[in-house]
Amino acid sequence: MRFSSYWLDTSEPFVGNSPDLHGGRCDVVVVGGGITGSAAALALAKKGARVVVCEAGTVGQAASGRNGGMCNNGFAQDYASLSQRIGAELANRLYLAFDAGVDTVERLVREESINCDFVRRGKLKLAAKPEHFDKLARSQALLAAGVDPDTRLVTKAELRDEIGSDRYHGGLIFEKSAGMHVGRYVRGLATAAQARGAHILEHAPVLDLRRESGGAYVARTPRGEIRAPQVLLASGISQLGPFGWIRRRIVPVGAFIIVTEPLPTQRLDRLLPTRRMATDTKNFVNFFSCHARQPDIVRRSRALRDVEPALGRKKRNDLAAADGRCVSRIGRRAHRLLLGRHGRHDRQSSAACG
Repeated sequence: MRFSSYWLDTSEPFVGNSPDLHGGRCDVVVVGGGITGSAAALALAKKGARVVVCEAGTVGQAASGRNGGMCNNGFAQDYASLSQRIGAELANRLYLAFDAGVDTVERLVREESINCDFVRRGKLKLAAKPEHFDKLARSQALLAAGVDPDTRLVTKAELRDEIGSDRYHGGLIFEKSAGMHVGRYVRGLATAAQARGAHILEHAPVLDLRRESGGAYVARTPRGEIRAPQVLLASGISQLGPFGWIRRRIVPVGAFIIVTEPLPTQRLDRLLPTRRMATDTKNFVNFFSCHARQPDIVRRSRALRDVEPALGRKKRNDLAAADGRCVSRIGRRAHRLLLGRHGRHDRQSSAACG
């Protein structure tokens, strides 16, 4: 049994070719080489900008390579309640923004030929209690009428067509959601950005960031100083560097997955016949899905056998623990100092950074 990231263990390491940049200058310094930083670097490099990415460790080693491997549309919150609180117009705009984010990820995968098993199987949101199904039904009615006619309710009697468990009380299907190999995705983004001329510096934490009288920022790293008129902070909850303002506004959220040994097709057909990603409505959410290349990936191992009794006591080695990081805001901290977003919808939001 190994405690590590399945996604990173099963993807090729990023191979950088950028030299040290002592006294170097560029248009944008990107702090963080995860999905947010790599996607932004790619977009900026495509537009002709001179970009330097400073990654404290290796590309994708933090939350970008340690998550459930889902690229979902929709909200974690109850849509009906959210719509009532912020208004239907804004709720619909936000919902469509996540739709567009999934589309953008799909486009990037296609345009950059990133071999990350991106497949739109849809997501099944499962009601953990009868009253949760009532909430899902109210949300689906609003979604279908206003913003997403492709959503569909599944009653408890119909659930056996979707999942081999009697634990839940119905569900809501989001057809636009996708699954992917996030390790290959983030490293593919970094490779594509480098091919467009971006400099990707690994093991180069930003230790100090100051602004000169002329307006340029100076980022100090172990590999030299870099000057740029703009800085994009995409570093999540890193404890390195002078970013206390961001750290005080980030809440770390633990997320854990286990990876089973390859399962026979007949067993998979009983557990997840449609191969959709599945989540439930608990506060401490259970996530599970079938990886495109096998094995089956199931989140929150302690609830696995309770939810999926068909797994019985089958040995499950290759335990992978993943620690997710959530950040609460996207915005501008200071003039020309931009904040990226990394969290529950990291793949969609970071695509928008481009």
